[in-house]
Amino acid sequence: MASGIAVHDDVVLTFDKIRVRLQGADKQEQLKLVLFKISDDGKCIIVDEEKCLKVKDLNGEEDVFRKIVNMMPTDDCRYALYDCSWESKDSPKEDLVFIMWAPEHSTIKKKMKYASSKQYIKAKFQGLKFEWQVNDMSDAKDSSAFIDKLGGRGVVKKLEGKEV
Repeated sequence: MASGIAVHDDVVLTFDKIRVRLQGADKQEQLKLVLFKISDDGKCIIVDEEKCLKVKDLNGEEDVFRKIVNMMPTDDCRYALYDCSWESKDSPKEDLVFIMWAPEHSTIKKKMKYASSKQYIKAKFQGLKFEWQVNDMSDAKDSSAFIDKLGGRGVVKKLEGKEV
């Protein structure tokens, strides 16, 4: 580990929780969004316990995309896993999306730390198909940039049950 960043065991356990659907488990209790951050001492990537959403937290939410964006800090970096439900013209899909959040109001030092540590957390998340990197709020003002990452409007017909 050249950067000196370790990935805490809880990060891997949380990845398994969001990825694996246990038979008989309550769907409302499934994780929908988990944020990860670099610890205050700068040595480890940890789960940001206060910034997790379960399926039940999104019940009745008009704009799931906006709710997810609003969970992100405006002046600090984060990694996130988002369990995205979407539909193509062929079929419904569920995919984990890795998010690298590095907003314009974060310090250059933090952006560099997160960018150089991204490979370590991604190595723990095997099988991810999609990655979305946000560097300024124009990337997150609406769902269009995110939909492009999933294949664009020609492929994506619904996002979280809503027509796009």
